[in-house]
Amino acid sequence: MAWTWRFEKADGTEVAPAVRPEEFTTQGDAESWIGEIWKELLEGGVDQVHLYDGDTKVYGPMSMHAEQ
Repeated sequence: MAWTWRFEKADGTEVAPAVRPEEFTTQGDAESWIGEIWKELLEGGVDQVHLYDGDTKVYGPMSMHAEQ
């Protein structure tokens, strides 16, 4: 199975990310990628993400906004 991200606005509406994602072979690779480009995603209009392993949601929503 491939690990993928779902990108959303704060209201849960799916949105296309500013940075084209790939399909990852491990959870660690997917999480490393999001950790490297989260600011670009946020600037491009992504408020939150969900991580999927194939069709199974692993977690989310996870906010892209830094804790205040």
